[in-house]
Formats: sequence, structure tokens, C-alpha cells
Amino acid sequence: MNYLFPQRLQKIGPSQIRENMRLALESGAINLAQGRPDFPTATLVKEAAIQAIAQDQNQYSVTWGLQELREAIASHLLFRHGLTYDPETEITITCGVTEAIVAAMLAVVETGDEVIILEPAHENYVPAVYFAGGIPRFVTLRPPDFNFPYKELQNTITSRTRAIILNTPHNPSGHVFTKEELNKILSLAEQHGIWVVTDEIYDHLFYAPHHHIAPASLAPGWKGMIMTGGLSKIYAATGWRLGYVIAAPNISSAIRMVHDYLTICAPTPFQHAGVAALRLPGAYYTELRSTFLHRRDLIMTMLMESGFEPYAPQGAYYLLAGFEAWDHEGDSQSFTKRLIEDAKVAVVPGSAFYYQATDLGKHLVRFAFAKRSEVLMIAGERLSNAFRNR
Repeated sequence: MNYLFPQRLQKIGPSQIRENMRLALESGAINLAQGRPDFPTATLVKEAAIQAIAQDQNQYSVTWGLQELREAIASHLLFRHGLTYDPETEITITCGVTEAIVAAMLAVVETGDEVIILEPAHENYVPAVYFAGGIPRFVTLRPPDFNFPYKELQNTITSRTRAIILNTPHNPSGHVFTKEELNKILSLAEQHGIWVVTDEIYDHLFYAPHHHIAPASLAPGWKGMIMTGGLSKIYAATGWRLGYVIAAPNISSAIRMVHDYLTICAPTPFQHAGVAALRLPGAYYTELRSTFLHRRDLIMTMLMESGFEPYAPQGAYYLLAGFEAWDHEGDSQSFTKRLIEDAKVAVVPGSAFYYQATDLGKHLVRFAFAKRSEVLMIAGERLSNAFRNR
């Protein structure tokens, strides 16, 4: 039987992040392509997962997540941002933020609706919009500062605009949206009746003087906000696939219906571990930021010594870098293949993150620095040697 991908799949293609991760594994390259930490999950958190498995907490949880975990997330957001959410009707535990974004799109987007995405954008946003029958529209954050272009967003909004996806701290640029930027976005969204779907997976990772502001904290009680976040990145447990989505009760009901049919529930033992993770003391996050600041500064130095032009991230654990000094004749896709072959270091082409300003994506690559310092130093040596021998 002849088979053609459905149109919605023909529009997206496979993930370049995961593809380059697989190439790294096959070639023995250091994987700086994927946000995949190589350092251990906190002992207390691992022990909680082990204990849950040993106590046979291995069956389905309530579809929208363990009550204890939903309550822990509510307490965490109240303490950090002064936000009050009802764990019973407004918080849903998902299989990572990727599922949370897809569920949110399926819950609010009708066929033909437009969804605004701020590019460079993580790979999962565009497929999520297409899965819901929507049409992605793009507003471009540009180097070196990746600041929010208010006029461009204003001009992109039409009568068909249904939602905007807002990621802060931002992947891949590392931009942390300011209070002024967020207020402008929220004002436009409220004015035009647009849903704001936030991705705050890196909410604890920001570098002074920058600080993460939860957009919902600037519009408490506004029903047009859908917040997503997760536990996998901050607690170095990306394989556990723990995320959450928060919305007003009527929207949560729709999201929970989608979630139920997509995945039923997130892995139960890891939900128990998530409760333990959210009980870690404040010192955990302070040390986390300090450690990642050191890694950021280390990779910035090593990239500049290897002929790259890196843009310093304000948050998260990624950065974009230009590679003009390498005198590479091809685009960013061919350049990443060259790095895997010549330097045994895997990164992601900038073209994976740009859809409208595609010329920018051709000249940038993304590095993930969620690695031990010694691994980053080895990667730096490999890149430096390849640059000298180019």
C-alpha cells in the first residue's frame, strides 16, 4: 500500500534536536544538542521514586495527577509568585511540558485559528499548533539581545488570532522577559481576546541581574492565561516526563479531557518523587543557579576561544552562537554535521528554531550547557582543535 504522511505531518518533519542526539550517540560525540543533564538527580528525590516503586505505587494515578503533587505545585507557586490556584479544578499533571502545550492547543484552538509563536522557538510549538488544526504565525526575537518587538507583535495580530505561546526564560536564546515586555504582551492579549499560553519550564534558571517573572503574577485572576511548567529540567530528571498545566476550571476541564485520551496519566512513582522535589529547600535553587552561571561563563569563554560568536543567555541552559569565523560554506545544518565529524561535538542548527526569519537560522547553532564542567572543558578542547585545523 502506498502511504503518504497526512498533511499535518508533512508540514513539520522530524525533530532535529533528537536527530543530532542520536548522531552523537552513534559517533561518540559529546551531546551538547539536547537539554539532557549528565549529573545526578538529588538523592532525596531519587529515594522517593524508589520508595514509591517498592511500595507498589505503580498503577494509574487519578488522570489529572496525584492530589499531593497538585497541592505541592499550588504551594510552590503561592510561595514564589503569590499565585493562588485550586489543585482540584485548575492544575493538571502531564507527561512533560511538551504534552502540556499540545493539550492546551487542542483545548483552545479551532481549525483555521492563528497562534503566534515567538521565534526562535522550541521545536514542539509548531507541531502542537498543526495538531490542533491551527496556523502558526511568527514574531522574531533578534540577536544580540533577543528583545521583544512590540510593534511586530501588534502587526501580527489579526481577527483570527486565538493564542500566543510565551516562553520565559526563553529556549533557545536565553532571553528572560522583563516586566515591561510581559505587560505589553498581556495588554495586547487582553485587548484582542487572545489566550496566553506560557512555557515556564526554566523558571528557576536565571542569571543576575535578570529574574523570572511569572506572567500570571502580572494579571492575577485573568482567565485568559494558561500556564505550563515542569519538574524534569530543574531537578535533572528529564526522563521522568513530569509537567503541569494550569488554567481556569472550564479550560482545565477541556485540557483534562485531552490529557486523558493522550496519555491517561503521568508515571505514578515519579509523581510521588515530584512531591519530594518540591520540598527541597531554597538553598537547592540558589546553588543550582550558581552552578549554571559557572557553566554558562565557562562555555561562553570556550566558544569565543574556538571562533564562535556566542550570545550570553540571561536564563535557561542554552545559548545561540554564530560561526562565521569557521569559514563554513554551507548552512547551520551542514555545519552541525561538520562539528560531529571533525570535533565530535553535537549541537543543533539554528534552522531548527526559525520559521519566518530563516536567514538568521542559517548562521546560528544552539549549544546546551547542562553538563558537568569537566565535560564542557573536553568539548571546548575538541572545538578549539577543530577550529585550528579547519
